[in-house]
Amino acid sequence: MKRHLGQFESILTNDSLEVQIIYTQINRDSINRPKFTSFYYHVDSTHYFYPASTIKLPQVLLALEKINELRSQGIKVDKYTPMFHDSIYEGQRSVKWDTTAVDSLPTIAHYAKKILVVSDNDAFNRLYEFLGQKASNEILRRKGYNVKFLHRLDRSLTPDQNRHTEAIRFIRNDSLIFQQSMLINKDSIKPVRKVFKGIGFMKKDSLINLPFDFTYKNSYPLVEQQEILKAILFPNSVPSSKRFNLTEGDRNFVLQYMSQLPTETSNPPYNQDTTLYDAYCKFLMFGEQKESIPKNIRIFNKVGDAYGYLIDNAYIIDFENGVEFMLSAVINTNTDGVYNDGRYEYKTIGYPFMKNLGQVIYNYELTRRKKFKPNLKEFAFKYDSLVVSLKKP
Repeated sequence: MKRHLGQFESILTNDSLEVQIIYTQINRDSINRPKFTSFYYHVDSTHYFYPASTIKLPQVLLALEKINELRSQGIKVDKYTPMFHDSIYEGQRSVKWDTTAVDSLPTIAHYAKKILVVSDNDAFNRLYEFLGQKASNEILRRKGYNVKFLHRLDRSLTPDQNRHTEAIRFIRNDSLIFQQSMLINKDSIKPVRKVFKGIGFMKKDSLINLPFDFTYKNSYPLVEQQEILKAILFPNSVPSSKRFNLTEGDRNFVLQYMSQLPTETSNPPYNQDTTLYDAYCKFLMFGEQKESIPKNIRIFNKVGDAYGYLIDNAYIIDFENGVEFMLSAVINTNTDGVYNDGRYEYKTIGYPFMKNLGQVIYNYELTRRKKFKPNLKEFAFKYDSLVVSLKKP
């Protein structure tokens, strides 16, 4: 960044932007095993930032893991089994249909796909109901990850309402296969510390001149983000205790849709939505550019943007030039310190920073000498081009 001050001087001299970066080089040995070397800029897991939609990736992994655990108990469900939600507590919402699916039936697979391709908020909430607040937190803690799931997204609910989840039914051909009662996290999750940010916030149409309280918001530090991404990309490179119980089919499913572009997706028909360009959820390297992403480049990532925070957690590869690296970054574009007002500098600060950072690292990787060129064939997928149902074959 110091070598490109025209792009980064304002970033390097402004601590209020709360920039954190992890750049991880990957070097392969003679049999293609990866070795990781990470470099850090202002990374501090005790410094809170709002993770926004990046929290959705571990929820997808936990949902697929839970499906596999149910199957191991003899329950004949899979990620393609229709799943219905029943509202039985204040603030809950019943779900009987998903009109974005070819057959209009909601499934774990279809929700996961919507999360991974376009970061759908409602889809995340559906998986939150399936896992339950308590299990999501306890499972990740046992795996050694410091992640806090405390609330649904894009819904104003009380802590008590977020501790109660909707009842779930899996039904196939009018037969009940599995039923899950409302899950209750009876013990409120105690935050490590109180977190207040900024100088004010909007409540309805009024400005409250007090710092905004993030104490009971979701938490997902940048180190944890890259570690969980590594666990799905390179499961053999992390301790077995930190892996997710996924089938190879599950892993390929996640990797395909994490890297599939909206313009390549016809179910849901994102390719017909002119607001969903290639870089819609690819901040690093491409910001918000509307031009097509080169076909030789694939980005396996999860982004987030809310309250002025812009985050991208990515594995970037170039098949043609044998480039691969991991890059995770966060920046706070809320320059006036007022939260919940929708006035953030995403366009003038956030997107340009993400694009420039990704390009600088990518261009460096193009010239970085490696003893062995990586074989990246396991990350080459056949992406959707026709209307294909997500029903299990």
